[in-house]
Amino acid sequence: MSILLEDASGFKGDAARLVTPENEAALVAFLKSNNEPITLVGALSGVTGGAIPLSGTALSLAKFNRCDIGPGSARVGAGLLLSDLQAASKASKQFYAPDPTYNGASLGGTFATNASGARSFRFGATRRHVLALRVAFADGTIREFQRGETIDFPVPAIPLPATTKHQAGYPLAPGMDWIDLLIGSEGTLGIFLEATVQLLPLPPVLLSGVLFFDSEAAALQAVDAFRPVPQLRMLEYFDAESLNLLREILPESPHCPAALLIEQEGDDLDYLDSVSFHPNSWFGSTDADRERFRKFRHALPERVNDTVRRNGFMKMGTDYAVPIERNAEMIARYRQLLAPTHIRYVIYGHIGDAHVHVNMLPATPAQAEKSQHLLHEFAHESVLRGGTVGAEHGLGKRKRDLLHLQFSASDLEAMKAVKTRLDPRWLLGQGNLFPCENSSS
Repeated sequence: MSILLEDASGFKGDAARLVTPENEAALVAFLKSNNEPITLVGALSGVTGGAIPLSGTALSLAKFNRCDIGPGSARVGAGLLLSDLQAASKASKQFYAPDPTYNGASLGGTFATNASGARSFRFGATRRHVLALRVAFADGTIREFQRGETIDFPVPAIPLPATTKHQAGYPLAPGMDWIDLLIGSEGTLGIFLEATVQLLPLPPVLLSGVLFFDSEAAALQAVDAFRPVPQLRMLEYFDAESLNLLREILPESPHCPAALLIEQEGDDLDYLDSVSFHPNSWFGSTDADRERFRKFRHALPERVNDTVRRNGFMKMGTDYAVPIERNAEMIARYRQLLAPTHIRYVIYGHIGDAHVHVNMLPATPAQAEKSQHLLHEFAHESVLRGGTVGAEHGLGKRKRDLLHLQFSASDLEAMKAVKTRLDPRWLLGQGNLFPCENSSS
């Protein structure tokens, strides 16, 4: 009897069996006897099909849920939920900087995709905050890697985009750090067991706000004005249709064409004098205020996903980023390409990193087909501007064909050579990043 699985994007697949080992010894015994494809499954909150098996075994590390908090770091299991790490860190007056939208995600999943979220504007993605990593390879070998431990085999340097965020393929460079190679490898190179992650002290003062603007141009001008502000750690964008969609569940939102969500350390708000925003904007400094604003931000992708799936389609959203100076140009290009289609869409997200998500809400099969075409056209436009086809979600199975837009054939062969070195039978994460036909038995 097969095990049916589905992720947050609506991508579906099945495995012959689900294996949930009790401990490392049980996992090693399984790996040494296994000859089938293995797909790592966590909370299934991904949106690219990376944790959805097409055959073989679904492997869950839900029982690897260690959480030992120390000063400046925590030792965590891959099956631990992000929300549990956040709660335990807060109790020690510390915090874990990566802040993906869904805090019910398993940490192993966030390691696999190098997840980031709203605070990436200040703190960057997951990779930066991993200090040590315990990994099982497909043959049952287990290794512990420390930050600064370099790979022991040659790889070429592949060109990376001029963006602040990038998560597509392997970021190869001679003498690179093992942790930098493995984090973000989407379950294709090894199985994360535990990690030591960096914790930062909670700031004494933390202010948040949702600023509403009377025009999109005013909001984009504010982004440019705010980006250099040193105390800001979050700079998120919502277009008019995003706010309309949110207003269905948050009717108190003002009727405005655009909004920015900000979060900062300290109480210096002088920089706000340089821009003009709606008088009914929201500000707060308490945990309750921040939770309200978090729900405001996180309700949007949930609402988008629900809308698309109710219409009978998979998620149709971008994860592209461009160099900072091309931000407004890229948003204008999105709108130019979408205008003649009459497809409902929203643009929102990490504008501080020039990384906004365009999510299309097709209502008919024809619109869904057109949306799929536009996802590829948008990716091409991003690369033309020096951008990336994947900024934080990974590519998984749904978007793996975008890699050839970003990288040359020789770059892709170099990535596959690393895959073959670490997983000679191509058993791990089959179909993620590379088609299954590249595997060898």
